Amino acid sequence: MMNKIRISQTVPLLPVSDWVQGNPIDLTQQHGRVVLIEVFQLNCPGCFLYGLPQAIEMHRKYSDKGLTVIGISTAFEDFDRNTLDNLKLLVDQQQVIGHTYRVLAEHDLLDDGKLSYRIPFPLAMDRLIERRANFTDEEITEFINSRIPDFEQQSDLQREQIRQNVAFYLEGLKYRAETFELFDLQGTPSSILIDKEGRLAECLFGHDPELEFRIQKLLEA
Repeated sequence: MMNKIRISQTVPLLPVSDWVQGNPIDLTQQHGRVVLIEVFQLNCPGCFLYGLPQAIEMHRKYSDKGLTVIGISTAFEDFDRNTLDNLKLLVDQQQVIGHTYRVLAEHDLLDDGKLSYRIPFPLAMDRLIERRANFTDEEITEFINSRIPDFEQQSDLQREQIRQNVAFYLEGLKYRAETFELFDLQGTPSSILIDKEGRLAECLFGHDPELEFRIQKLLEA
């Protein structure tokens, strides 16, 4: 597995495959500005209900006050839906797909079957690398430790069951998403904040009601 970026470390160039909207963003050219990277999946209703609208609001309020917002479409599951082609459909035709389409339709949040709002900031597709066939015990342990903090408190039987379940899950993954792995994200939507010096400030999973406050503090620093 690739090395992870930790809090306060300098963030390198983003490992994306394609920029599909806006000019490519070189993080080394963003020093003096705060950067918000909104990571989403196309087949993720919560990303379109909460994550992206919040990022759009931050862009609207703070882009002229020192904030750069970037959207990265990733894939850690549903690889047949979370694709570059479907990201291009979103950008070119406002088209949403799969579970996202169904949930937005149920909430009456589509406009003539399409996304009712536009994403105004640059968008890129995460770089996906085909996985090898098998995972090592070390990789399974790392996955467990990053997601199950009380693993060692479980019984021997429970720990073995967890390891078997994780191994089964990992073996079913076809690709690794490099940006997703670089920041050791837990899921989508996720918000990555980079300070004015280009250092990782925070990685936030899910909808964070304190995101605006966090951005304000970084802008004031």
